[in-house]
Amino acid sequence: MGAIRIGAVAAAFGRDLEASLARVGTLVEHARRESVNLLVLPHAALGGYLTDFTDLDPAELPPALETDGPELRKLADLAGDMVVCVGFCEAGPAGERYNTAACVSGSGLLGLHRKVHLPAGEDRVYGAGNAFGAFDTPLGRLGMLVDYDKTFPESARTLALDGATVIACLSAWPTSITNRAPRMAEDRQSKLFDLYDRSRAAENQVVLVSSNQTGSMGRMRFLGQAKVVGPDGEILARTWAKAGLAVAEVDVEASLGTVRRRLSHLTERRPDAYR
Repeated sequence: MGAIRIGAVAAAFGRDLEASLARVGTLVEHARRESVNLLVLPHAALGGYLTDFTDLDPAELPPALETDGPELRKLADLAGDMVVCVGFCEAGPAGERYNTAACVSGSGLLGLHRKVHLPAGEDRVYGAGNAFGAFDTPLGRLGMLVDYDKTFPESARTLALDGATVIACLSAWPTSITNRAPRMAEDRQSKLFDLYDRSRAAENQVVLVSSNQTGSMGRMRFLGQAKVVGPDGEILARTWAKAGLAVAEVDVEASLGTVRRRLSHLTERRPDAYR
């Protein structure tokens, strides 16, 4: 396929669903002006994230959306020939809620992922997903992770073994709740966020696209730090803590071929020795 342009978004999103969709539309148009082919929006871009992990008011929870509802249909219309990933609160079939990422293009829904790993407090609101799977898109085989999923090496490894050459990590990742640093760059969670992004890319030799929210919501102060990471773990483009769009042009097939030529982490595994 040759080189594609990949965009990772850092931006703030709140409860107002119409405002969220309007901001998404603006970001998609901005990305289109940058000739982006794959755009990864933050988690909870449609309706915002939680305001707290401990004092959860049911009236303040994000709106629960259907996967076949008008919001994702509108996003697909906006996407056109672009592939777009977005996070939202999914309405389950029996009233459950899930932290879900969806991937769409103008042709409709391409893939879904329900967040598997739920941090303490979040499990009071959301159900957990139970699988990781890659899926085909017009740009190649893609996998998605939501927030805390990327803390666990098995998550990205499962997607890579399922053929994903690009992994989209959608986050609403805050600074430390219990020990917030005076400066965001010194915050423990800020350092871990970058560490996980680079490690998951390098250990699986894939392209990783990391989006995140910015600003504040309730007690949550989000990190930003959206980025595109190459299969050698090097950051190709980033936004730092402020809102913005990080864009990198990557020949995915060629870049994976280069790093896997001498050391192929996936084929040189020894599963029989892992206990």
